[in-house]
Amino acid sequence: MFGFLVAVEILVSILLMVVILMQSSKGGGLAGTFGSSSMGTTFGVRRTADFLSRATTVLASVFIGLALIINFFFLPGSADVGESVIQSGTPTQAPAPVPPISQPAATPDNQTPANGDQAPPTGNPQQ
Repeated sequence: MFGFLVAVEILVSILLMVVILMQSSKGGGLAGTFGSSSMGTTFGVRRTADFLSRATTVLASVFIGLALIINFFFLPGSADVGESVIQSGTPTQAPAPVPPISQPAATPDNQTPANGDQAPPTGNPQQ
């Protein structure tokens, strides 16, 4: 039942988008693309606007109604919810901070370090 209602909700939302886009605006809207002249001759200009306005109202009401029905009756309610994970978890100690990695002492360019390795070059390596 949940899947059926979600499918109907998706269908209603698509129809609602189409009906909203079909309404003519100051620039003509999408109604001019689909031949609003034939729709105007079928219903009449005023009746077309009334039909699209009523269709928008009905589809929006159905969309909101279905959303509320799905939310209240088919999604888990607050009665099923117990303690949250944060409330039920045991307090833990934070791990000890890790000391920063120590850098070897800088030596001048013409001297070698005490262990006999070459000193790293100084200055900007990208030059």
